[in-house]
Amino acid sequence: MNLFQSTTTFSFFTLISRILGYIRDIFIAIFLGSGPLADAFFVAFRIPNTFRRLFSEGAFNAAFIPSYATELANGRDLSEKFATSVFSLLILCLFFLVLIIEIFMPAFVFLIAPGFSGTEDKMNVAINLTRITFPFLFFVSLSSFFSAILNSHNRFAVAAVAPVILNIFLISVLLFGNILGDKLVYYLSYAVTIAGITQFVYLYFYVKKFYLPKFSVKISIDEKVKKFFSKLLPSIFSSGVTQINILIGTIIASFQASAVSYLYYADRIYQINLAIAGIAIGTVLLPQLSKLIETENNSEVISIQNNALELSLFLSIPATVALFVASVPITSALFGYGSFSETSVQNSALALYYFAFGLPAFSLIKVFSSFFFARHETKTPFYISLISVLLNVLISISLFQKVGFIIIPIATSIASWFNAITLYIFSRKKDFFVFNDIFLYRFPRILLSSLIMGLIFYFLLNLISEKLIYSENLKFIYLLLSTLATLICYLLVSIFTKAFKLSDIKLKYK
Repeated sequence: MNLFQSTTTFSFFTLISRILGYIRDIFIAIFLGSGPLADAFFVAFRIPNTFRRLFSEGAFNAAFIPSYATELANGRDLSEKFATSVFSLLILCLFFLVLIIEIFMPAFVFLIAPGFSGTEDKMNVAINLTRITFPFLFFVSLSSFFSAILNSHNRFAVAAVAPVILNIFLISVLLFGNILGDKLVYYLSYAVTIAGITQFVYLYFYVKKFYLPKFSVKISIDEKVKKFFSKLLPSIFSSGVTQINILIGTIIASFQASAVSYLYYADRIYQINLAIAGIAIGTVLLPQLSKLIETENNSEVISIQNNALELSLFLSIPATVALFVASVPITSALFGYGSFSETSVQNSALALYYFAFGLPAFSLIKVFSSFFFARHETKTPFYISLISVLLNVLISISLFQKVGFIIIPIATSIASWFNAITLYIFSRKKDFFVFNDIFLYRFPRILLSSLIMGLIFYFLLNLISEKLIYSENLKFIYLLLSTLATLICYLLVSIFTKAFKLSDIKLKYK
């Protein structure tokens, strides 16, 4: 396997999904802006979307792939028996979870958006919309099971394409935004659930080449299945800690008008890089790392872990610098249209600026967590993540009244750095990881290349500053051209400083 090429393949389709997601959010910004309907929809959409990220962007993989890879090594019959037991239990658990929450939806929405309770209309809309979107959880979770099977067989592209379906459905509805008016949020909510069903059917078509999904009433709950489910909850919590922190932020932000929307738009921007620098690398890394650890190929394990860490920082550090330099023009160029006012741009850009502090940490958490998950070790990342979430809650709640919604991205970034650094410390203590000479040589060169890139980007934006003002209709085109020019400069500078070598593209692992 080639980590760079496999990550590039996965990242390409993930990037397509993120671009479509951006187009979707431009339409939402135009038609809904950051008003009460937008807040209600974002709460209804945040819940299934958070679960989608928790399951499909690493958490389910983290628990399932190491166990499935072990069974696969022992024979196809054992792997199919294990997969069928997990699949059947998932269906039962998810069905009753969705059913119970649908029945008690008013209480559930109050828990995730308590600030809406003071506005009855807003709360009722949020309850109705969440009732419509929540079945998406059932189908996207089962789709994540299919994706984990495909990833175990190194079929990353098929699984990476699946999230595109959701954005295609939502964009299709948003094209009729002018006609639908206030009913738009309801049609969007129905589109979410329909997209979940479609995604499930799409992945079923491909996964049956490796495993034929079947539901069995007579579920064999042996030690292997018990071990998997004992790892699943800690894996969901530790692998999805960034999403959990953001969800907590949404709950707290519901007490301030429009704050949910500001955080949503800022989240959408930095998630583009996180999808590549953290999620894609972690997803591609885990199956191969699990296999190398099973065969006790220690030299390859050290090499691939360092290569993954290096690639993650090579992508996340320059993105962080770019967001520091241009959070306002980026937010304005991406969302500053229609109902999304200049005030909304300023507030979302401020949230983005502070989220940027945590961007490398968000990516490192995904990579470092994989070092533990590949060794069937989920307890340590779980406890670290739990402390991280508590730290985030403590900072957010204690300072929210004084600072306002902006404390949420600050707290999320601080908690994420605590998480990433602590994961590194424990990975060293447990002898799971050690820096090699190649990483120590390249890391300062990545920092230097990123700094030079930031200066180039700053110069280019100043050169075209009049073309990036809020009222300029073509500001996105100017930003895109500046970004592409800066990206090319970053790659050239990285090659010159030897932070990156073209030979890395051909680097393979057995």
